[in-house]
Amino acid sequence: MGELLQKIPDDYKPLGAVVVGAIILVAIVLFHGSGLHGIMVGQDRWRARLFAHHPHLTGAALIFGWGVFLMLFLQMLEILIWAFFLGRLGLIKNLHDDIYFCANTYTTLGMGNMQLEHPWRLISPIIAISGLFTFAWTTSALVDMVTAHRQVVEQVRARRSAHKNAAKESAP
Repeated sequence: MGELLQKIPDDYKPLGAVVVGAIILVAIVLFHGSGLHGIMVGQDRWRARLFAHHPHLTGAALIFGWGVFLMLFLQMLEILIWAFFLGRLGLIKNLHDDIYFCANTYTTLGMGNMQLEHPWRLISPIIAISGLFTFAWTTSALVDMVTAHRQVVEQVRARRSAHKNAAKESAP
């Protein structure tokens, strides 16, 4: 795949960087949407299972924590996808450097001292844009998840309170 990029005339490499970056960005955003959808559907299912039995606040916290972990894992997978493509395109030669560069760029930290070759450096801001898009989307989903978690906690507490009151009333 890297050989194909070398065949592009130097004058067109910046355009090639934008096209390649845009294609990967769209693929990442579609992947991200699919992943977030799966996480949110899974959260709904786990919350329903929680109330099918004796709900506990610990169970609610574990469900919430699992959702946050999956969101982190999704973001990390997307960094690895960028690293995979940069490696396959031959833009960075070392897997460790691929991951480091993509993680710094995707999170928009930009703290690394690595840069892509001059004609391909336009991919860097596209990686950052994909990170901005997916982090914003994840933040929105996380707000929904926090809201749902609060409701679950309130329902668990209300159910426990009702159960305690019923036990007091039935006691001799």
